[in-house]
Amino acid sequence: MRRAAISGTIRDMETLLLMGLGLLLAVVGVIGLALPALPGAPLLFLGFVCIAWAEQFAFIGTGTLVLLAALALLTYAVDLIAGAFGVRRFGASPTAMIGATAGAIIGLFFGFVGIVIGPFIGAGIGELSTGRDLRAAGRAGVGATIGLVIGVAAKLTLAFAMIGIFVLMRFT
Repeated sequence: MRRAAISGTIRDMETLLLMGLGLLLAVVGVIGLALPALPGAPLLFLGFVCIAWAEQFAFIGTGTLVLLAALALLTYAVDLIAGAFGVRRFGASPTAMIGATAGAIIGLFFGFVGIVIGPFIGAGIGELSTGRDLRAAGRAGVGATIGLVIGVAAKLTLAFAMIGIFVLMRFT
C-alpha cells in the first residue's frame, strides 16, 4: 500500500513539473515570436507537448500535435516571406536583407526601440555597402521594418491559432 502511495506522489510531482515547464515554454514561445533571438514557435510547440505529456496524451493526440507542429513550421515560412516582401517591395538588395536581419539581432540589446529601429538601420547599412545612395538605403530600411512588422503579426496570428487549437482540443 505504501509503495502505491509513493508511486502516486512521484507521478503527481512529474505531472506538476511537466505542466509548469509546458506553461513556461509556451509563454516564452509567444514572447519569442516577437523577438528574433528566441525560437518562439518551437518553444510554444514544446510547451504544448509537455502539457500533453503531463496528461498522458489523454486530450491531445498525435493528429493535434502534427497539426501544431505544421503551424509552428509555417511561422518560419511566413517570416521569410514577409521579410522578403518588405525588402523586395521597396527595391532593396539581398545585402539589405542580411543587414536587416543583423540589425534585428543587434537591436535586441536596445529594447523595444532597438527591435524596431535595428532592421531599418541594418537594411540601410546593407544597402549603402552595395554602393547605392542614401535614398535607396532609406527605402530599404522602411521595407525591412514593414516586413518585420508583417512577419511578427503573421507569426502571432499563427501562434494564437495554435493556442486556440490546443485549448479547443483540450477542453472539449
